[in-house]
Amino acid sequence: MPSLSPVITRYWHTQVSTGQLLHQDADLSVRINSDLSEHNGVIVLRPVGGPALVELMPAMAEQAGLLAGLPLSEALLRHRLADAGIVLNGADHLYYFSEAARQALLRDAPDARVRQLGPQDADAFARFHAAASAQDLDNAWVELDHWAVYGAFVQGQLVCAASMYEWDDARITDTGVLTLDAFRGQGHARAVVRDICRHAYAQGYEPQYRCQFDNHASVALARAVGLTLYGTWEIVLPDDDE
Repeated sequence: MPSLSPVITRYWHTQVSTGQLLHQDADLSVRINSDLSEHNGVIVLRPVGGPALVELMPAMAEQAGLLAGLPLSEALLRHRLADAGIVLNGADHLYYFSEAARQALLRDAPDARVRQLGPQDADAFARFHAAASAQDLDNAWVELDHWAVYGAFVQGQLVCAASMYEWDDARITDTGVLTLDAFRGQGHARAVVRDICRHAYAQGYEPQYRCQFDNHASVALARAVGLTLYGTWEIVLPDDDE
């Protein structure tokens, strides 16, 4: 894997490598961590080329029968979680810029179609939201009041927007992006994401891009932007989504 910022690797290390070790082999590491919250009661991280790294709340480990000291595999662990009614969300792909890609990004000039958005763009943003489907809005979660917002315009119309919010107090910004149907495939999303990521770097943050593993358009966008796949991440599915 290309070299990534220590901010990224250090953050994910603290998420899955601080609890009491329950099981470890070449393919799976399982730890028990009483500091996890109910929502993040199970964390599964699989870095590219590495083993599955799992941390669980003690109560969830006990509920799934994982404290008995029996041999474990990832498949068996998932089976026990499911039998205990502990449902994980679909795996998110985690993307970041490698050091070489970051340098290339910062050398690029801003795109003329793109600019930062603010309160003065409320009407244009409202029209943009109204033109998008409810499903697209829910998937992208692009909001004008987020930490940073950038948009691409065509003949005065906002056709693509990306927003970022601070991720877990970690000097990381998570990114959402949405392009109106009629303007997809024209490079707007790539331009907007690259510009907002330059902004994040200028403010001392590492940009993060997430998407579901089966969202092929988002996976293609991540590659077009120049991002590197770090791994996949899963947590417990919220009750209202089950």
